[in-house]
Amino acid sequence: MKKLENPIYVTQPSLPDLQEFIPYLEQIWENKVLTNNGPFHQQLEKELAEFLGIPYISLFANGTLALVTALQVLRITGEVITTPYSFVATTHSLWWNNIKPVFVDIEPQFGNLDPEKIEAAITPKTTAILPVHVYGNPCNVKRIQEIADIYGLKVIYDAAHAFGVKYKGQSIFNYGDLSVLSFHATKVFNTMEGGAIVCHDAATKKRIDYLKNFGFAGETTVMAPGINSKMNEMQAALGLVQLKHYHENIAKRKVIIQTYREQLADIKGISFLPEPENTDSNYAYFPIFVNEKNYGMSRDQLYEKLKQNNIYGRRYFYPLISEFPMYKGLDSANPHNLKTAQHIADKVICLPIYPVLEHFQIQGITKIITSNK
Repeated sequence: MKKLENPIYVTQPSLPDLQEFIPYLEQIWENKVLTNNGPFHQQLEKELAEFLGIPYISLFANGTLALVTALQVLRITGEVITTPYSFVATTHSLWWNNIKPVFVDIEPQFGNLDPEKIEAAITPKTTAILPVHVYGNPCNVKRIQEIADIYGLKVIYDAAHAFGVKYKGQSIFNYGDLSVLSFHATKVFNTMEGGAIVCHDAATKKRIDYLKNFGFAGETTVMAPGINSKMNEMQAALGLVQLKHYHENIAKRKVIIQTYREQLADIKGISFLPEPENTDSNYAYFPIFVNEKNYGMSRDQLYEKLKQNNIYGRRYFYPLISEFPMYKGLDSANPHNLKTAQHIADKVICLPIYPVLEHFQIQGITKIITSNK
């Protein structure tokens, strides 16, 4: 089989036409304001809140700083229940706050934190739950909130994958105490680097904004030991342009995923996630799962075969966070208690998806997968 001429990576950043962005750069040069809550920063916060249907949003330089700060905002300490099936930033944010992560297994349908495993992991030291909307598919937000209310726990959603996702007609960011977003170059909405925290009241937003700017509440008043995690004006300006193209890009991603589903539907040993109910998706990822016995090839063999043909998928998320050296010594990292997460992590490959991925490239990818010899 002839390999595709140019490499196809798991994603490619969506960017507007450069000529559309240049007037924003010219305005920055004219203003001489590069950061510190400049005009584009303020405008992007306003437009995002309206666009997403959320009350308050605070912009950050990146999603990891937003996660670290969100834990500070709610004064989270002790232990936090979280998932082993995510990008490492989820758990690293706990480590940076001197909080002990407690891993709980995931449910098999979407790979999200399993609510029915949470209660058994709660101890007197538990202060919060940190779930992830994996691949942008909503967690069981109702059940998680019920558990949090019973035990007096905070809920912070790592919503890095979930920009624009709606559940039962409203933004997924309206659930939990806080939601943390990523606007990294790999995401469906990007500002090169960037992130945000969504909250529900003005007082909390004020505390977030203090903490992301060294704790300053005025020229000489410092309210808390904050850090510097502000989004700069170039990031914010790019976000304003990107927002104009969001729906167009999502529509293209939807077509790509529909094509994958159609072309791989009858391949024995290859499965994919169901489409979540009551959800407006952002089509952020397309993971497939390889059953070696039925497919005739292991996940890693297929992964290498794709690479040999210039197709660079990613095994999101393998290995589990609980297998990394800094976390594997935790009691909750015991593989015996994380069987579903391990099962999924050992089978997953996320296939390439981005708005300008062409039909012949998708056909090339699926042809390699269907010829599993």
